[in-house]
Amino acid sequence: MVMVDTGFWLALANKKDEHHEKAKSTMANINSPLITTWPVMTETCYLLLMRLGAQAPVAFIKSYGGGAFKAFDLSEKHAGRIHELMKDYANLQMDLADASLVILAEHLGHGRILSSDVRDFNVYRWKDNKPFENLFLK
Repeated sequence: MVMVDTGFWLALANKKDEHHEKAKSTMANINSPLITTWPVMTETCYLLLMRLGAQAPVAFIKSYGGGAFKAFDLSEKHAGRIHELMKDYANLQMDLADASLVILAEHLGHGRILSSDVRDFNVYRWKDNKPFENLFLK
């Protein structure tokens, strides 16, 4: 499975996004199932609404309902690790969505991700020392 961050979803949906064409071609060449987290979905829906209007988050949720990607469930057991990550990466102002993707990487055992957030995902580490592999902006 390949993890997906908000920036990729936004680029895919927005024809005016500087990464739109790259997102479309990347999506066409991904042969693995996609997975994200509920915090990423929440952030994505909010930003789609603000940038593209009410129909964009509706279409996003419809794609989820149609099986285009899976959503990983965080639980109470993840709270300690999320707290640790947000504290460790406070200089980058790590938010819940990004922390949830680190948790997901640790759950999956790999760091393959689609993200337009080059700065943060070049710095973040899962299992404390393993880098992410951004398949989007290679």
